[in-house]
Amino acid sequence: MDKNLTKNKKPLANKEDKKTPPVKDLTKNKGRRDFITLTTCAMAGIGAASGLWPLVKSMNPSAEVLATSTVEVNLSGIQEGRGVKVKWQGKPVFIRRRTKQEIEVARAVNVKNLRDPESDEQRVREGKDEWLIMIGICTHLGCVPVDHATRDGNGWFCPCHGSYYDTSGRVIGGPAPKNMVVPDYFFPSENVVVIGKKA
Repeated sequence: MDKNLTKNKKPLANKEDKKTPPVKDLTKNKGRRDFITLTTCAMAGIGAASGLWPLVKSMNPSAEVLATSTVEVNLSGIQEGRGVKVKWQGKPVFIRRRTKQEIEVARAVNVKNLRDPESDEQRVREGKDEWLIMIGICTHLGCVPVDHATRDGNGWFCPCHGSYYDTSGRVIGGPAPKNMVVPDYFFPSENVVVIGKKA
């Protein structure tokens, strides 16, 4: 046998000679991993919240709307049988000082025959029956009704699609499904009304 071949040939290693690396104890780093996981989740939560905040803030009413959240109106100049129109939160509001005849006609109506049953007493404040205050928007398609003289007083007519409202702002004809809406309002004094919620 050639001596050169035997010189270069390495002896086979025994299985016992091969050392296996020691198994790492994973329980030692568990606390560190939990801390990193919690920190990462907390930072992700803060990032998501700060990203959503501008969106949530944009859904709040604008400063202009908040500034007009209430409107104060002096009623002393409005004569019986007349009305005024004011703007509140971008919507027209009708304020009418009704005559005794208009009030009587409104209260004589059989509520059961109305499309949107609501008594006149429900639409005005007790002790202030002459003052009818409502949002001047037709409940059909959002047009603004106009004064409409009737034989019994003054109601409203929507020229767009022909809806009629009585002396209490209740729908009595045409396609409108509901009465004109009565907003929140209160009387801080005898001749002043504030439209909007009481603070």
